[in-house]
Amino acid sequence: MASAASSSSGAPHAHRGTITVCVMLATIMQALDTTIANVALPYMQSALSASQDQINLVLTSYIVTAAIMMPATGWLSERLGRKNLFLISVFGFTVTSGLCGMAHSLEEMVLFRLLQGIFGAPLVPLSQAVLLDEFPREQHGSAMAVWGIGVMVGPILGPTLGGWLTDHYNWRWVFYINLPIGILTLLGLSAYMHRTPPRRGLAFDWKGFLFLSVCIGSMQMMLDRGEQLEWFDSPEIVIEASLAALAGYLFIVHTLTTEHPFLDLRLFRDRNFVTGMIFIFIVGVILLATLALLTPFLQLLMAYPVLTAGMLLAPRGIGTMAAMFLVGRLMQRVDPRAMVALGLVLTSYALWSMSQFSLDVTPTIIVHTGIIQGLGLGFIFIPMSVITFATLPQELRTTGTALFSLSRNLGSSIGISVMIYLLGQGTTRAHAILAEYITPFRAPMQSLPALLSPETAAGRVLLDGLVTKQAALIAYLSDFYIMFLVTLAALPMVFFMRYRKHKPTDSELTAAVE
Repeated sequence: MASAASSSSGAPHAHRGTITVCVMLATIMQALDTTIANVALPYMQSALSASQDQINLVLTSYIVTAAIMMPATGWLSERLGRKNLFLISVFGFTVTSGLCGMAHSLEEMVLFRLLQGIFGAPLVPLSQAVLLDEFPREQHGSAMAVWGIGVMVGPILGPTLGGWLTDHYNWRWVFYINLPIGILTLLGLSAYMHRTPPRRGLAFDWKGFLFLSVCIGSMQMMLDRGEQLEWFDSPEIVIEASLAALAGYLFIVHTLTTEHPFLDLRLFRDRNFVTGMIFIFIVGVILLATLALLTPFLQLLMAYPVLTAGMLLAPRGIGTMAAMFLVGRLMQRVDPRAMVALGLVLTSYALWSMSQFSLDVTPTIIVHTGIIQGLGLGFIFIPMSVITFATLPQELRTTGTALFSLSRNLGSSIGISVMIYLLGQGTTRAHAILAEYITPFRAPMQSLPALLSPETAAGRVLLDGLVTKQAALIAYLSDFYIMFLVTLAALPMVFFMRYRKHKPTDSELTAAVE
């Protein structure tokens, strides 16, 4: 396609560096917004006079619209031109971020977050596609290392940055921080990014898009609200699950029977791409589900303040960045499948170590396991990104990167929902088992201090608090162990991927010299 071909030769070195910085800023801006607002929700709830259920719409509205719009990135890129779509997305995301910061009612906030999700959806897949096209094949490892820093580190640093901004300024700065980043990105891309001609009259499969949108939107709503509504005990969750299943079935049937489907079927004939989608789904589960568990573990069970908990989680991002820089240099010398295998082993070890935590775990051990997990995720993410697109035709890259990002986001949503559900169920089950041992006939109970005497109301309350704390600890450790098993089970999938070291063509060598 014209858009792909126009950038295949690579940009001049000076412009390539500027473009890399700009798409990196766009990636960080969007990736930060997936988690940075979480910390500020209680403050927004008070300022916007919203209930707990209502304020969660601030997160749900963004996640759902971004997920729905992401698969359309490929078609929009061809129809509008990649540069035009990128500029529209950055401009819209920046403006809606400012509007979110100025919102004075819940209705305004939800509307602006919906728009922010629409404009933000193309940013990550477009940035990945741009870097894959701007850099020659032999430099894809370095390009993906730079891109991956924003994707992987953004969600990790989001809660820490959000907590700091909310604590030192107010919750509105969680959104205002996007303004300078967006303006710099817009100026840089306007000046240096290649303009690709739009394709007029390009057909759009509205029926396929509608089915896929209903499927993804219903699934995201189910995952985001399931915990609050007791899952399938709620009619709303049953309806959303039924809609997702029906729309997904209709989308598959329509895609297999229509002449011009919404998603090009060539994508799913590429073994590397399909395997990479599964891998990035697992990475999504591990990355954000771990953070979703560790944050309350540190704040509720270990009683760390918000900022201290954020500082203990930050080294995870440092480990990821270190691994990515290292991987970028090793890609031409080491088989990327070996690095993915190493990353899985490191991540498995970190999760197994976390499953051995106790209420006496030291900050040093928390930081140590975080760095190891960060290293592991870094070793997985970059080689996996390169292998996934190594055999995919260039004209399918933008759509491929959109599905790649969507798979990661769905993995995050499903991982968080399942792990939080298992945490609640595990805590209840462990509490019931431990409570059976709290009887006056057991010897340890007879030597308790008067403060914990089960014969007094205050003593029973304190005893129940201690049992609940131990039960929650058991549930957390069980969740970490489950994620350890999931990571370990993914290891054999490395052998399904094909990789052949790329030998640069004469045109690529010429472009590199220029």
